[in-house]
Amino acid sequence: MQSQPRIDSHQHFWRLSRGDYGWLTPALGPIHRDFEPADLAPHLTEHDIAATILVQAAPTEAETRFLLDIAARTPFVAGVVGWADFEAPDAPARIAALAVDPLLVGLRPMVQDIPDPHWLARPELAPAFAALNEHGLVFDALVKPPQIPALLALLARETQLPVVIDHGAKPDLTEPDLTGADLAEWRDGIAALAARPNTACKLSGLVTEAGPDWSDATLAPAVAHLVACFGPERLLWGSDWPVATLRAAYGDWLAAARRLTATLTEPERAALFGGNAERLYLAKRGRNPANPVSGGSSSRS
Repeated sequence: MQSQPRIDSHQHFWRLSRGDYGWLTPALGPIHRDFEPADLAPHLTEHDIAATILVQAAPTEAETRFLLDIAARTPFVAGVVGWADFEAPDAPARIAALAVDPLLVGLRPMVQDIPDPHWLARPELAPAFAALNEHGLVFDALVKPPQIPALLALLARETQLPVVIDHGAKPDLTEPDLTGADLAEWRDGIAALAARPNTACKLSGLVTEAGPDWSDATLAPAVAHLVACFGPERLLWGSDWPVATLRAAYGDWLAAARRLTATLTEPERAALFGGNAERLYLAKRGRNPANPVSGGSSSRS
């Protein structure tokens, strides 16, 4: 019986000369440079990662098309989570145009950077979310705890929309005690999000929410809470490479995630480290869920 291939559900590429990465400044030091497939490929080979989901890093449709072009030329990229302007009057048409490419598997507004914490609850965004549903796309929710109430309001309306919460909704892991009152908002919010059956969550990005001296013990309470709330059938491991390299090498975060989920059964871990990404991102777009690197009809040179 063929084993479940490992899939990295969250990684980035960027080319600084494109000029639309407002957050990516020289202050970020080692990641303020270009990152392209040749930089990631050795890590995937070393750690037996069969495929990845490539996620947007700039709030432009031009970057989404840039990523789709990379995906078409890169066999290990199984799908792209891009960006569209959800506030545009013609948002449904824009989303439909992007969705013509079968390598597009989802969309992600950069909600954490939007000043209005209630933005996701705005009723005028409903046509954009309807278009996601119509085209079989996942909504990646890049939120922090203050934006969870608006995401819950969206989920109350969009009961059929598949929603994947990025980076565990970014708890502040610099706090010495995750069970303390300062993180009660996050814990309660995660439990409420997990109660919605159309949600899943990425086990990703946690090391960058911790301090530079993080350890398994730093991450363990957050990971345990995510596993308890979502269960292994609705969690997806992602590297958040190269952003996570500000705190950990690719293999170090993967090894930590495997240690922190060691109590799960092998089938449960196979789902968390690959199967859930196939099911949530690839199957609905007509990709081959048994072989993510060979599905789809977009040409690859």
